[in-house]
Amino acid sequence: QVQLVESGGGLVQAGGSLRLSCLASGLTFNGYAMGWFRQAPGKEREFVARITWSGGRTYYADSLEGRFTISRDNAKNTVYLQMYSLRPEDTAVYYCASTSVLSTSTRAYDYWGQGTQVTVSS
Repeated sequence: QVQLVESGGGLVQAGGSLRLSCLASGLTFNGYAMGWFRQAPGKEREFVARITWSGGRTYYADSLEGRFTISRDNAKNTVYLQMYSLRPEDTAVYYCASTSVLSTSTRAYDYWGQGTQVTVSS
């Protein structure tokens, strides 16, 4: 049974930082690219970042303006999202997901975590 479990969310003031983690089990972790998505209240789930199987290549949503960094540790079956200079508009539930193809579309991702809430106060 595949499980993706996110952690590290919370309440932070604008300008602050958070690091999200996603621990994977039940799959050959280094056989999957990984992505982070987010969903704010009343909005569709949107792509945030993705990383290739080995971690050699990353790709980000343009809207982030370089404030987030995705990384992975295949020895720990974990993918991370380091978030800097957080803004109130970053408030959302953040999800990690796995995929066999490189894509920014939610439809391309096979397995999803339950999400972790990030709230940025102004």
